[in-house]
Amino acid sequence: MTEPDAIEHQTEPATWLGKLTPDADIVAREQDNIATTGRPRLRSDARVLLGELIRPHRRAIVGVLLIVLVQVAATMAGPWLIGIAIDTSLPRALHGNYASLTAVTVALVVSALISGVLRSVFVVRSGVIGQAVLFDLRRRGFDHIQGLSVSFHEKFTSGRVISRLTSDVDTLTELLDSGLDGLLTAMLNIAAISVLLFFLDVPLALIAIASLVPLYLLFRWFSARATEAFRRTRETVATLIVNIVENINGVRAVQAFRREKRNDAIFADLNAEYRAANRDAFRLHAVFIPGTSLIGNVSIVLVLFIGGYRVADGGLDLGVLTAFLLYLRQFYDPMEDVAVFYNSLQSATAALEKIAAVMAERTTVPEPASPVTLPEPVRGGVTLDAVEFGYTAERPVLHELTLDIPSGQTVALVGTTGAGKTTVAKLISRFYDPTSGAVLLDGVDLRSVAEAQLRGAVVMITQDGFLFSGSVADNIAFGKPDATRQEVVAAAQAVGAHEFITALPAGYDTDVRKRGGRLSAGQRQLVAFARAFLADPSVLILDEATSSLDVPTERAVQRALHTVLASRTALIIAHRLSTVEIADRVLVLDAGRVVEDGTPEDLIAEGTGHFAGLHASWRDSLV
Repeated sequence: MTEPDAIEHQTEPATWLGKLTPDADIVAREQDNIATTGRPRLRSDARVLLGELIRPHRRAIVGVLLIVLVQVAATMAGPWLIGIAIDTSLPRALHGNYASLTAVTVALVVSALISGVLRSVFVVRSGVIGQAVLFDLRRRGFDHIQGLSVSFHEKFTSGRVISRLTSDVDTLTELLDSGLDGLLTAMLNIAAISVLLFFLDVPLALIAIASLVPLYLLFRWFSARATEAFRRTRETVATLIVNIVENINGVRAVQAFRREKRNDAIFADLNAEYRAANRDAFRLHAVFIPGTSLIGNVSIVLVLFIGGYRVADGGLDLGVLTAFLLYLRQFYDPMEDVAVFYNSLQSATAALEKIAAVMAERTTVPEPASPVTLPEPVRGGVTLDAVEFGYTAERPVLHELTLDIPSGQTVALVGTTGAGKTTVAKLISRFYDPTSGAVLLDGVDLRSVAEAQLRGAVVMITQDGFLFSGSVADNIAFGKPDATRQEVVAAAQAVGAHEFITALPAGYDTDVRKRGGRLSAGQRQLVAFARAFLADPSVLILDEATSSLDVPTERAVQRALHTVLASRTALIIAHRLSTVEIADRVLVLDAGRVVEDGTPEDLIAEGTGHFAGLHASWRDSLV
């Protein structure tokens, strides 16, 4: 197992096998930030992200707000007109004057129509804005995650990435679909009614406003607990998704080692934690919403009792009391809408914080501000100049490593697991940057080369030979999407893959299915070879790339490699010495340092070195 492999296998399962918080690293950074600055960084990042998403839609949002203002004004006219009808229009109608009643009736119908039409327009337009924001968030999130360096993906599990782009975004979708439009209307209703109540009757308005004190206290109690409760629901669902994704990806190992019952128990625990987190959130909701209703109902009873007494005493008009009660009902009904919205808002805020935390991640291999163009044509000379590197500061892997690989040379890296072979390959591919020193391509520091040009010049084939769902031809053309069918076939022929591809049911158009599951391990690796050869890089890195091949297939690939590698620089990492034999030069690494350097023949002839011992053991195994 290579160094990064070891890191990955240690960190990914820990998120659920060790029952760790899925964003423990993010939480730790947040605590450090609060300790040093006094400000929660996650919330700041979330606000910045939200501002960036909303900014392009400012004009549309202003238009929607204007629509809401007119719609609320039309809605507010209803109780006022009813009060006029009771106190003025109906008494006149009893005396044969129907003009006022007719005018009030027409005004009520018109205001109801305006309110209904504008409400419909508002829902449609606000929905369009909300979906545009979510579309942009998904696109930006996916683009950003793809652009992050390998080091991020090795510590941040695939399940957590999926959770950010699916479950957390879905939470925001629920907020926009079910609560945002109601909140705007409710807040405007509350503000308008607060003013209208004082116009109708000051003593009754004071009773209604006094009820805001217990409402405020209830809200403070709820908000203090809801933020943590809903953040916990997001954390537990993320952990649950991580567990599901890892078990599905590792289903072969699960079934091979009869791990199903143990995994069922782990999943049951995680599911129980998610259920408990939701139960706690629901309990807060169950106190807050009935509490607002109780306060509202008590206030209405007090207003009805005192106002009714004043009407009977002649100190208040019946129409005024009726309008007041209608407004008061509209005043407290939105309180429940606000409570429901706040419920969704807390969950969405927690989700947005997690998305913002990922969006705030910066690649450890940034694009150069002023890229240097590689000289054309790229010859492929590689130099490591006093390179030091470690995946963690406490455990350096390479120690002042200096190498010079001339263009066109095929070099084999040999050594025990953990010696630094894969690390060298990843530094040359610029999946990582060295801690000190420099990696040069044709004399140019890789940190100064634009990523697009670097990826065209250096290609790495790994041990797994990952294939995507789609045809064989599409997978071969992955690195050169505009390749013709003739170029695809030629690449397959160069690596010896043409024969088995043509034997597939649909030839080059055969769907390889998920992760290339329709092909054998060796066939997948041959397709990966063809993909790299079609991309035609100046530097080709093979990291245990022949480990999945059987002996006949490996020999066929080695014959193809003699031809394909002839015009390019190649770095071969392999434990199979049969693969190393095609190299012009062998470098033996031990603890991050080169301990042997020479041609395979010279190192074998010395008879005392590490490579000679490996060769003798390999030769004895063939007897």
